[in-house]
Amino acid sequence: MTMQTDILASLPLTTSGQVQDQLANNLGRTRIRAVYIIPSGTAGTVTFYDNGSSGTKRMTLNTVASATQPTYLWFPAEGLLFNTNVYATLSNVGSVTVLYS
Repeated sequence: MTMQTDILASLPLTTSGQVQDQLANNLGRTRIRAVYIIPSGTAGTVTFYDNGSSGTKRMTLNTVASATQPTYLWFPAEGLLFNTNVYATLSNVGSVTVLYS
């Protein structure tokens, strides 16, 4: 039996920038299926943009103020589509890993 789609994991992003695959290539058109966030000791945010930092804002996620409580968030159905690329702005976040297809 084959799977409908393969889910891939990005490199952990520790500063704001383009989300990259495991070979350090920027992601192009993709669907985010889930995110895994390691917060810092203070509340923070991860904001995702389509087409760079000045592109279309697709989503902002707030984190808890705990360096020991990671957040895993799964998106239903087909996930969140990014037509051009995926850029993430991190504020008070240790890292974010994107699961995508």
